[in-house]
Amino acid sequence: MTKLPILTPITSRWMEELLQEKTVLNELLEKHGSPINIHQTDAMEDNFSSYQKVFEEFGLKHSVYFARKANKTKGTVHKAHAIGMGIDTASYQEYTQCLEMGIPASEVIVTAAVKNRKLVEKAILHGSLLILDNKDECDLVQKVAAEQNKKAKIGFRLSGFFINEKKLYSRFGFDLLMIDDFITANFVESEKYDLLEYKGLHFHLNGYSMEERSYALAQCLAFSQLLSKKGLKTEFIDIGGGILMNYLKYESEWDYFNQQLRKAISKKTDEITFGNQGLGLEVATGILRGELKTYPFWSPITKGDYLRTVLSHKTYSDESVAEIAKNLGIEIRMEPGRSMLDQVGLTIAKVAFRKQDSNGNWLVGLEMNMTQMLSGSADFLLDPFVVYQEAGDQEHPVDVYFTGAYCLERDVLLKRKIALLKLPLVGDLVVFINTAGYMMHFFESSAHLFPLATNLIWNRTTETDRINAAHFQNDENL
Repeated sequence: MTKLPILTPITSRWMEELLQEKTVLNELLEKHGSPINIHQTDAMEDNFSSYQKVFEEFGLKHSVYFARKANKTKGTVHKAHAIGMGIDTASYQEYTQCLEMGIPASEVIVTAAVKNRKLVEKAILHGSLLILDNKDECDLVQKVAAEQNKKAKIGFRLSGFFINEKKLYSRFGFDLLMIDDFITANFVESEKYDLLEYKGLHFHLNGYSMEERSYALAQCLAFSQLLSKKGLKTEFIDIGGGILMNYLKYESEWDYFNQQLRKAISKKTDEITFGNQGLGLEVATGILRGELKTYPFWSPITKGDYLRTVLSHKTYSDESVAEIAKNLGIEIRMEPGRSMLDQVGLTIAKVAFRKQDSNGNWLVGLEMNMTQMLSGSADFLLDPFVVYQEAGDQEHPVDVYFTGAYCLERDVLLKRKIALLKLPLVGDLVVFINTAGYMMHFFESSAHLFPLATNLIWNRTTETDRINAAHFQNDENL
């Protein structure tokens, strides 16, 4: 029988300490229900520092904004602001809450995909920067600014960049080949948008390609020079997010998983995913096609090193994009979300039942649903930990699927089959590691009237203190 792939997650010291405190975990679940999300925000300091050091290395003017949409807790926003970051907001609620938390409006930007009138009114009133995506948004912002008799600070989101003669598609932003005429007609040759105060350019690419970000930045820098000749000064270029982080301890495990997945869906070995799902791969007429549609959970180049690679990109003039930006006096901005939350959170759920399905697979049902740990990735490719209530039982290795509480056949929390030392008992705890970024909140819903998970912020003041339930504060009460 083929060995089932293991994917060992990187864990921080605080996670390892907490997993030893079975009594505390049980107390928290008893009080708050299952599942719970626990956040320890100290790692955000190192994550932020990894970017700061690179910008300083290049001598660039820079600003880093925490992408709030990656996690809805106030605790992560408090921490981001405390360490010197701005906040990138994607809704009226996110923006309003930041102001209510005391974050200066000048340090909050609005990049929401849909900007309703309420959001635009509030942003202009408080003087926050709005990143505009289309003509209709320009019309709305101009109208609201006129009503308030104020100018609105704006940037343009761009898309349609060319990479090796191929045009990148995005449904967001002004097309690079069209925006020049739009700006010329409405900002240079007329005063149609006279209350829109242009500040800079912005892009946010789908995926995680360093090459694409490098080319996009180079093309934005070139466009800024064109705008300068028309009298429009570009103060910043914002490269968005999508900066890679690494979840896994061992590259060899990642490689083995990819090999076995391809063998399994080609029916050359036993299935390793629920229903033998290919997670983006498929076999058609005997040929393996497609690509893995998951986050690249193993990545050798991450965070600051990733940013350094982008900024080091050489243009046709043999200057790096960093050198061009520095010579033009342009500030480089970015909006990391997931990578700012590396090692910040975990999700814990209680085992409700164990059973074998009609195919003989062991299913372990948890008191949570698939939306409480769900992102755009086809699967979350990290092994969870099981906190067994009874430690003395003899080990009998078993492979299981973890399933959720929705009345749907597809409510399988992890598509991948997981190898355990023994079958969990009802009441045992399953801990999913590193879920703070785009997992625990991004698609969370409360169908069946299930309550949303409680978000706890771990506020232990010193590491010498024995962990107890009093160290965990409900984020709603911050």
